[in-house]
Amino acid sequence: MNKKQVMIKKLAKRAKARKNKVVPDNPSTKVKERYISKAERAKMTLEQEQAAIEQVDESVPTAE
Repeated sequence: MNKKQVMIKKLAKRAKARKNKVVPDNPSTKVKERYISKAERAKMTLEQEQAAIEQVDESVPTAE
């Protein structure tokens, strides 16, 4: 092989190695969702239902 081909192959090999280098995820940088207990979930759904009921009540005009 001539010198030019050798250099091209070396550069291609290095580029491939850089491209294939995988950086593992750091678990400490991921934001964890906080734990929501069963009681808190029930409380949140109850609040959402009440808000939905209030919106429906406001949208329905009273017949006076």
